[in-house]
Amino acid sequence: VQLQASGGGLVQAGESLRFSCAVSGSIFGAYSMGWYRQAPGKSRELVATISNDGTTNYVDAVKGRFTFSRDTVKKTMYLQMNSLKPEDTAVYYCYYWGYWGQGTLVTVSS
Repeated sequence: VQLQASGGGLVQAGESLRFSCAVSGSIFGAYSMGWYRQAPGKSRELVATISNDGTTNYVDAVKGRFTFSRDTVKKTMYLQMNSLKPEDTAVYYCYYWGYWGQGTLVTVSS
């Protein structure tokens, strides 16, 4: 199973970014998926999940700003991040069925 993430970069506060994470080598959607992030000097934390029935959950810090979606045909999950804040600066990881995508850095300047 491989997860290939893309997106990220340097943005200013208030701007938007979208991550993509393509899954190969596995049945897509049979298990819950997640996006995590790790800020400098902090532990990795859960950002959002989507269950196999499509139900999404978000941590309070990103509710109303981030949207987790998936495309079962393309076998890809997405994280749309709007109204970004400096505290969103972190390395972001996608997760599926025990496997991790490579980290993708997001830097939000104030």
